[in-house]
Amino acid sequence: MRIVFYLLAIVIANVVTARFAPLQFGMFIVPMGTIFVGATFIFRDLVQNKYGRPKTYMFIFIALILSALVSYTLGDTLMVVAASALSFVISETADTEIYTRLKLPMAWRVFYSGIVGGILDSVVFVIVGLSPIGAGVLPWEAIPAAIMGQVIVKTVVQMIGALILNRVLVIRGKYVATE
Repeated sequence: MRIVFYLLAIVIANVVTARFAPLQFGMFIVPMGTIFVGATFIFRDLVQNKYGRPKTYMFIFIALILSALVSYTLGDTLMVVAASALSFVISETADTEIYTRLKLPMAWRVFYSGIVGGILDSVVFVIVGLSPIGAGVLPWEAIPAAIMGQVIVKTVVQMIGALILNRVLVIRGKYVATE
């Protein structure tokens, strides 16, 4: 089920982002699918925890192809699809490697690796895909707010996911430093 949730979160993020206008909170611009993007890092960590790092990279590759196909099918420009793929590879790889190397309780590993993955995903996607050097959807003045809006939402999702995971592990009696 972990793999299914991981892949579904990616597809849902693409569909929701394509179908709904971004939210604007003050100066922050947040695509609707950002919540699901944040969740993909949590699900990816759960996949890695069960199947190990080598198999996780296979699932990341499958997710990358699926994400690109869904994004292109939904009408995203080739530049946006390419930016999405690039940000996906960079952020998922960073999340995987940080999660692997941290020697902390699982909930903290999920939280820290997801924050780094979320920051990288936001920066790369917004600059490469949406800025004037990409699809030109956003002017340079809006880029910092677009990045920060996504980072804030993804960080909140990571925090909530880590808290829920921590609680589940405590209830199950599986809260150990190297889980």
